[in-house]
Amino acid sequence: METAQLKQQLKEQIIKFLNLTTVKPEDIKDDEPLFGEGLGLDSIDSIELIVLLSREYGINIQDPKEGRKILVDINTMVDYIEKNRTK
Repeated sequence: METAQLKQQLKEQIIKFLNLTTVKPEDIKDDEPLFGEGLGLDSIDSIELIVLLSREYGINIQDPKEGRKILVDINTMVDYIEKNRTK
């Protein structure tokens, strides 16, 4: 899968998994922070994103510090998925 396709798919999955009914994929910028000022996600959302990565891509994140490095923005997540996916 091409990087652009993976980014689009990941945005759609984030919206679905986190039930972000007012957000469209095009509203999420690739380099926009997912937490805080950017998309405004919180710590509960980070758990959901870790579950998403495990279920959809076979990526298991055990260390919260590692999770914080991965769940920065769409670009960071896609880069990590491309290097570590097992599904």
